[in-house]
Amino acid sequence: MGDLLKKIAISYVITLLVTFYLINIYSYCDDSIDNQNIEASVFKNSKNSNIITVPKISSVSGIVIDRLTGRVLYEKRAYTERPMASTTKIMTAILALERGKLKDTVTVTQRAARVTGSNIHLKENERISLNDLLYGLMLSSGNDAAIAIAEHIGGTVENFALMMTKKANEIGAKNTAFQTPHGLDKDGHYSTPYDLAIMARYALKNKKFAEIVSTRETIISGGRKLTNTNEMLTGFPGADGVKTGYTGKAGRCLVSSATRKGWQIISVVLGSASRQIRASDSAKILSYAFNSYELVNLDNLINTEYKIKIDKGKVDYLVFKGMGEELYPLRKDEVSTLKVNYNFPKKIEAPCKKGAVIGHITYSSGGKNIKSFNISLTQNIEKKSLKNFYDEIVSYWLTKTQQVFIDSVLKL
Repeated sequence: MGDLLKKIAISYVITLLVTFYLINIYSYCDDSIDNQNIEASVFKNSKNSNIITVPKISSVSGIVIDRLTGRVLYEKRAYTERPMASTTKIMTAILALERGKLKDTVTVTQRAARVTGSNIHLKENERISLNDLLYGLMLSSGNDAAIAIAEHIGGTVENFALMMTKKANEIGAKNTAFQTPHGLDKDGHYSTPYDLAIMARYALKNKKFAEIVSTRETIISGGRKLTNTNEMLTGFPGADGVKTGYTGKAGRCLVSSATRKGWQIISVVLGSASRQIRASDSAKILSYAFNSYELVNLDNLINTEYKIKIDKGKVDYLVFKGMGEELYPLRKDEVSTLKVNYNFPKKIEAPCKKGAVIGHITYSSGGKNIKSFNISLTQNIEKKSLKNFYDEIVSYWLTKTQQVFIDSVLKL
């Protein structure tokens, strides 16, 4: 009986250990073990301009936005909060670039060296540049690099997470909260496809960030060879970023960017069942956006102008012909119905100060407003002085007198 109980106890302990191991692997799996091969067929239709039907994707949620204007070009549950795995590191990189210096030397702590999941094999007390850590963070998705950056910039990981959330909210990602700088599953750590697209849009304005996330391979200190985990860079035409992610709760996640004919767009997919689906869904929605929309100059499509009379001013009229170059993504059907409405007073009275809002322009298509702009004066408009009025009267009568004299001479 004693031996039987002993065997049962041992079996129970082994079962617990195996269960704990599997749960741990499932919870903390990330980019380092998400090495599923991507079939070439995933990207075969990526350049097909005939594909303009709104695609259906298997991922839980997704979005595509224009990087220049932020216009949403595709969405599926884009405002639903979800865990976002290592796409978290986009914000980690933003703060590192804005609060640190690339030449900063970072000393790796025990906490950074021992973090689980994907890493670049940092050693405790190792000294490494912030520049190298950023490449390790965004190419190899190094969790150790994320911790090292967080402690260097924020003092502690916990304080850095607060900084991340604050920064996200400041740039318009209002439905995002960070608990870690790496994105391993933790309660209270979440974002949305829309918020991640907003963060990527903000980050891509930074030339160094754009350079890092478009890098396929590099070598950093210690002879570490880094390979980008982003499958889009080698498969999707025009791909130039941004970040992969994978945990048990989040599923496969991917924030992508791609540029064609000088036009850059950003996609996000969250909750994909596999790396293959993650890539396929990203390719579908990016291709749809590129094929259905084009970046156009609104003012090139409209040849109207508007005049405002200046009462008592040193100039008689102001003439507006639109905004000059105002680029915006439009579908073909939107281009054909594009209209502009000038909302200005017929006249304004001088003096007027530079910066004063005197009206606005609204572009619309299909009866829906696309974009509106306030129009402000770019210079001061001075009021006529008594001397100006006198000079005008004298000039008028001199001109009149001269004309009468000429007409009289011609009659002789």
